[in-house]
Amino acid sequence: MIWKEIKNLKPTDFKRLTGVTPIIFLHLVEAVNDYEAKTRKRGRTGRKSHLITEDKLLMTLMYLREYRTMFHIGVAYGLSESNVCRTIKFIEQALISHPSLHLPGKRVLTESEHLFEVILIDVA
Repeated sequence: MIWKEIKNLKPTDFKRLTGVTPIIFLHLVEAVNDYEAKTRKRGRTGRKSHLITEDKLLMTLMYLREYRTMFHIGVAYGLSESNVCRTIKFIEQALISHPSLHLPGKRVLTESEHLFEVILIDVA
């Protein structure tokens, strides 16, 4: 699955395929591009990747959602397994570090405003 093939799908089909809506997908792409611009301050060195950011994000979603192995993803995209691993780790780090994608911490979820005074036990 590459970006050129799926970018014109209906939003419902896009979500069924990737797990996110097209609007959220584009927001994730912006987050990755922002992270890449911040981390790569100097000029790019080495070989240029033949994958665009959208394909890298699709690769990561495929790995996280479908539980495909990095070998299978590499064969689908024409990459080595180690290249797929590096790409997935980079995309994950980019999404984790973006401020608009932060989730509340564990303490926020465990702190409750309500105190339970009654416990019901149903024995059947």
